[in-house]
Amino acid sequence: MSKKYQQISPFILEGRFLGFEIEDGFKIKRLNLATAEGEYCIKLAKEAKASVRGVLTPGDWLIITGEKRINLETDEVKYKAYLIRQTSPAQGFAPCLPVPATPAKAKPQATILVCQKSDCMKRGGKAVCQALQAELRDRGLQDQVTIKMTGCMKQCKEAPNLVVMPGKTRYSRLQAADVPALLDQHFPQPTTPAPTSPELVPAH
Repeated sequence: MSKKYQQISPFILEGRFLGFEIEDGFKIKRLNLATAEGEYCIKLAKEAKASVRGVLTPGDWLIITGEKRINLETDEVKYKAYLIRQTSPAQGFAPCLPVPATPAKAKPQATILVCQKSDCMKRGGKAVCQALQAELRDRGLQDQVTIKMTGCMKQCKEAPNLVVMPGKTRYSRLQAADVPALLDQHFPQPTTPAPTSPELVPAH
């Protein structure tokens, strides 16, 4: 839409980081932020992506500066972030969104760190990430296990690389076909028979 039909103004938001919206299995496109006024979905400019890649963890407090565009025909509002800074929550500040209670028997949040550098992506990392998303969804684990893209893990010759947290168990030369066995080892399903797939050996 032409700028003639848009109202453009700067914005500053402070709130709690909820997570990224990922496209194509590994590309960070947007950031979700909980503030005192509600939840915002904010598109990230190139420089903003570079500043947060592999740095943020859900729950971090942020100050985001950027540009707000209002479509004068539809009243649709879009936010684009250019600068993201970590901060401490202001005294008395609390998002209006309630923090869900953790069930008594809930396990600690697990995270799978996936290297997103070019060597890892070209050697199968993208397919591994997509397989992880699909397999976690099929097993109903998408709310218990987070996939987080990271910077270089300094093991480019053994790409693709990933690390399972907690435990910091690293795997190298992993392919999409290995994903079910990896999840069987770290997140076994109590209602299903023991997996028959070969056990994966962590990298050292």
